[in-house]
Amino acid sequence: MNDLRITGVSKGYGPDAKVLDGLDLRVPGGALAAVLGPSGCGKTTLLRVIAGFLRADAGSVTVGGRVLSAPGTHLPPESRRVGIVPQEGALFPHLSVARNVAFGLTGLPRAERRARTEEMLGLVGLGGYGDRMPHELSGGQQQRVALARALAPRPALVLLDEPFNALDSALRTGVRADVRAALRATGATGVLVTHDQQEALSMADLVAVVRDGRVAQCDTPQEVYRRPADTWVARFVGDAVLLPGTAGATGDDTATTALGRLPLAAPAGGPGDGSVLLRPEQLRLRPAGSAPAEGTVTDVAYYGHDAMVTVTVDGLAAPVGVRVTGPVSVRPGQRTGIEVTGDATLHP
Repeated sequence: MNDLRITGVSKGYGPDAKVLDGLDLRVPGGALAAVLGPSGCGKTTLLRVIAGFLRADAGSVTVGGRVLSAPGTHLPPESRRVGIVPQEGALFPHLSVARNVAFGLTGLPRAERRARTEEMLGLVGLGGYGDRMPHELSGGQQQRVALARALAPRPALVLLDEPFNALDSALRTGVRADVRAALRATGATGVLVTHDQQEALSMADLVAVVRDGRVAQCDTPQEVYRRPADTWVARFVGDAVLLPGTAGATGDDTATTALGRLPLAAPAGGPGDGSVLLRPEQLRLRPAGSAPAEGTVTDVAYYGHDAMVTVTVDGLAAPVGVRVTGPVSVRPGQRTGIEVTGDATLHP
């Protein structure tokens, strides 16, 4: 299997400009990993090191046991069997769609190149588009051609560098699905670099959250969202409700907060204060006087599929967000009750 292993990789642009700082990451063969993080955390530098465009200062990169980069070893990009899907497609404007896809198929007989090109265009839903020029395609179609071009030489690894940024939101969802399906069909290992939390959670098998040049947490999307490693990851990956809380004795599986006594996903390691994490969809609005906590609605933000209701809770300094699906029956200035569903996570 074409598993990707990154071990202790460091890269800087000067003595005081270290971007990657001993980063470790493993992606199983055939999986798609999303590398998620804020601007400047080292995502693009990591991708360029994997591709061979940059030489790492330390550490190693292997794919399927084949060493691409290590102390004393640096394979050039063209020898790595790594496909790249850049931002906005970056197709050759003077070549047809078919010739763009076939660009990396040097050394194959013409009939094989044509067959592989047609196969890849069919895989990304563009069968019959081979004679068109890039300027005749929409942005989403250009991205699918770029993916077909990357997959055509049968790479061991495909790198996707924020490939959906230039697409509008309606088109982005469909292209994401097409890209994910194409990667699964070929069995290629993939690494998606993005700063879009929704994109990472919805597309990837694994989400690696990068902070200050290291992986702060790498797990399935569900675990990263529901059980973040710390409060920074919790805030970065989705909306978070963080409350001051107090745990009981060792083994106690509850914490006392301004929203009541809440069950914990794992027993506390001992008595003490900490931050209790909930997600906004775990909170429910109830009539005033009928719930463990009460507060005053200060804002209602409507998004169509749901709404975020901001409530200043009695006894809590910071307001909390409550995600509401369906009709919103409260208005700013109104008193409301709040109850919690599900369990919480305590971060000491």
